[in-house]
Amino acid sequence: MNPKELKLIVQEKYGKIASQSTIQNQSSCCGSTGCCDDMDYTIFSDDYRQIEGYNADADLGLGCGIPTQYAAIKKGDHVLDLGSGAGNDCFVARNFVGETGTVTGIDFTEDMLKKAHNNLKKTDFKNIDFVKGDIENMPLPDNYYNVVISNCVLNLVPDKQKAFSEIYRVLRPGGHFCISDVVIAGELPDKLKDAAEMYAGCVSGAIQKEEYLRTIQKQGFHDLKVKKEKEIIVPNSILLNYITLDELRTYKKNRTGIYSITVIAFK
Repeated sequence: MNPKELKLIVQEKYGKIASQSTIQNQSSCCGSTGCCDDMDYTIFSDDYRQIEGYNADADLGLGCGIPTQYAAIKKGDHVLDLGSGAGNDCFVARNFVGETGTVTGIDFTEDMLKKAHNNLKKTDFKNIDFVKGDIENMPLPDNYYNVVISNCVLNLVPDKQKAFSEIYRVLRPGGHFCISDVVIAGELPDKLKDAAEMYAGCVSGAIQKEEYLRTIQKQGFHDLKVKKEKEIIVPNSILLNYITLDELRTYKKNRTGIYSITVIAFK
């Protein structure tokens, strides 16, 4: 599939999640009911419920970390959330920036943006905004944001180099990003790489950890650090939807790993 086709897959999948989800994220399209083509995306997610600023309506269980935990967001900061979805990380970031800062969420899925705007209307916040845009070509100003955050999104972007170049462009000098994302150790079976559902589930779009970190450094970022890393265990019942039992045994034998990492780097 070409990049345009991959983006359409992501839009379709996450549009479906947004339109079918309910207030309780565990009942969402990709929660425990598993109605999203047998892919339970919540196997990646961390628990936000005890975090200040948490908005249950905005939590669809689609992240793979908590980037705001390490982002060092300060009062008055301008924060950008890439692939903001229903607004979960934006509402948490708003707790840090206070009344004097701003939070912008960008997403290219209409249903997600609609859900985010509906969630925002339930608050009295005046300094959160949700805009439509492609992370590879953001309709946002140069050198504006103090902090860029993202949660399990850049693995879905076909051109990661372009995405990190855009992050560099919109950050102020001295600004930084903190991103939670999915990376791979070892080689995924070809059938997993080609599976549309696995792509939208953040697995087959992921790249090697070393390549991911090199891509960041090539854009000019410095002081790159991995703040957290955890292995993601995809149940055999899900993997067997895409590969045979023999292929699964080989996959396990080769010790291929799928990991969530939270990384930070400075402009």
